[in-house]
Amino acid sequence: MNKPGNIEDLLQGGRMLPLMEEFYTIQGEGYNMGSAAYFIRIGGCDVGCHWCDTKPSWNAGLFPPVSADSIIEKAASAPALTVVVTGGEPSMYPLDYFTSRLKERGIKTMVETSGAHPLTGIWDWICLSPKKFSPPRPEIFAKAHELKVVIEKQADLEWAEKNAAYVSPQCLLYLQPEWSVSEKIMPWLTEYVMNNPKWRVSLQSHKYMHIP
Repeated sequence: MNKPGNIEDLLQGGRMLPLMEEFYTIQGEGYNMGSAAYFIRIGGCDVGCHWCDTKPSWNAGLFPPVSADSIIEKAASAPALTVVVTGGEPSMYPLDYFTSRLKERGIKTMVETSGAHPLTGIWDWICLSPKKFSPPRPEIFAKAHELKVVIEKQADLEWAEKNAAYVSPQCLLYLQPEWSVSEKIMPWLTEYVMNNPKWRVSLQSHKYMHIP
């Protein structure tokens, strides 16, 4: 696990968080694509996807914990009043304090998680992005509003269908081409979605827009 051994003491029950970066931008992926949100990227991840585009986030020790209240103040100043917590893997940390304070300020809370750890926090929207290397815990499937599976090769479609079988009927289903091979796989991925219309295609539109 890529976090220092004494991190629990440093976090003070979630009042401190190993913040990697925070920024106001446009959501680039999934159901909320195109909408403004304040992004909070928390350092630390033990899933280790080889195609991860934020590998520096894996080592929480690189990001000294900062005050959750100070993060909340900055998020509350953004016009959208929507926060997306991502990582790393945010569920490695206690987020109940953080999210409850956000909601007290009238801020909508969203999270993107692999589901590999017990879910923490109070969320208005949960995007479950399962990874083969560390599969989701069974209890998170029923809570997910959105299932977003990264597709690198055709064999990944079987993994996507396996996870889709566990989520609720209301959960929205997305297949997202891995960026480095997106042009190569797009023909058969779009054909798959046309033949299996329960799925939608998610694109990393922020990369096309050249924004964070």
